[in-house]
Amino acid sequence: MSLRVILITGANGGLGQAIARAFLQESPTCFVWLGVHSRREHADKLVQESPDRCCGVVLDVSSPGSWKQAVDQILARHSRIDVLVNNAGRHEDALLGTMPLDSWQRVLATNLDGVFHGCRAVLPTMISQRAGRIVNLSSLSALLAPAGQANYAAAKAGVLALTQSLAKEVARIGITVNAVCPGYVETEALAHLAGEERKAAEMRIPMRRLGRPAEVAAAVRFLASSEASYITGSVLKVDGGIL
Repeated sequence: MSLRVILITGANGGLGQAIARAFLQESPTCFVWLGVHSRREHADKLVQESPDRCCGVVLDVSSPGSWKQAVDQILARHSRIDVLVNNAGRHEDALLGTMPLDSWQRVLATNLDGVFHGCRAVLPTMISQRAGRIVNLSSLSALLAPAGQANYAAAKAGVLALTQSLAKEVARIGITVNAVCPGYVETEALAHLAGEERKAAEMRIPMRRLGRPAEVAAAVRFLASSEASYITGSVLKVDGGIL
């Protein structure tokens, strides 16, 4: 079997780590590139665990130049990119009336612009291969926007529209583009939930528990697989039944 080259952004966080491990466990033919910007301790540890199948690459998803450098580095080693997982994201929650302009711009730059830049960076290679998988991490907030997340919800809703538009553009070339919408998942983003606040969150979930990163990673891995070759432009919720 030929090598599959996978690039995952936001690879130092809990969800990015789970996605990377899912691919590494799937097959010895998977080579995973971990895109990280500032914090990199967890990514570095994963590289140390699988040095022959995993590598870190510096990547600021909000910078087109950083994307070019990262993709060039991957192509210099492998001459191909088979899967892009746009997972990097950030929260800066505030009521819209008091939200600083910088917070709006930073959240859109990471969550929406980053997906745009990433897709543009890998598309020439995938088009020349006439094959590729792009999986964009959106959020339940895109479908059920909460108060205090106008920036985040707008960005993640934009990811869904971008996903569906791009999917139509490249469908005939053998490239699929899909989105995953996680609900409440046990990651650092929800580390603040404790006690009664956590119980209240769990009561809003029909399954009465938070999701596990591995459960989201399994959905991402499936959409990137050959078995999902006739699925494109889809939005897969992983939310315990909230929607």
